[in-house]
Amino acid sequence: MPDTDAAPRLRWWRELLYIAAFYGVYTLVRNRGLNANAHIQAFHNAKRVIAVERFVHGFHERYVQHLFLHWKTFIQFWDVYYGTFHFIVTIFALVWLFKRMPARYPQWRNTLAITTALALIGFAFFPLMPPRLLETMAPHHYGFDDTLQKYGGLWSFDSGTMQKISNQYAAMPSLHFAWSSWSALVLLPGVRKRWLRVLLILYPFATLFAIVVTANHYWLDAAGGALVLTIGYSIARV
Repeated sequence: MPDTDAAPRLRWWRELLYIAAFYGVYTLVRNRGLNANAHIQAFHNAKRVIAVERFVHGFHERYVQHLFLHWKTFIQFWDVYYGTFHFIVTIFALVWLFKRMPARYPQWRNTLAITTALALIGFAFFPLMPPRLLETMAPHHYGFDDTLQKYGGLWSFDSGTMQKISNQYAAMPSLHFAWSSWSALVLLPGVRKRWLRVLLILYPFATLFAIVVTANHYWLDAAGGALVLTIGYSIARV
């Protein structure tokens, strides 16, 4: 009989190379240089998103943020959550799946890759100004606060390095929400403890709260994240 335990040991380095190469391309494309008028296009797209949310009576992000804005430590936690959890949990889920459920690994790895690739298309063709930056274009009109700038976190978009390497208009769809939902779907089948299952089910909703309360996304971005994840999963199953 073939040594099923040996297979992962023989190919873990190959998967690592695939992931590193893909993430390198993702970072390069996502953070590519923007043209001089990108902020204008991103602002107009933001107004379009807000118009859609208002049409369905769902533009409540500012209200949600202001409910909690006076709790500095609480907001700082969500700033840190926003900057770290989607990487840490996604990497953990990928490694866990590779080691514990190798038969499911290829399909869910491909789902993650396709989802991320679809998001890159969205970033390229629909640059979107997040709520926290609206004040730069329309002071005192929308009323959002940049919580990283106001209270701080592990890093800041205002730092010279982050300004050079980050594309702050890569917001639609939200990969934070797509990756958190992917992680929950990957991990749930292998978890038996009820409290862990509850945490996994709540994880995407916690991420939705994080991206809204920190004014990094509109809820419609999360809907976009759910859409690209659904498409990615459907393609990966073929």
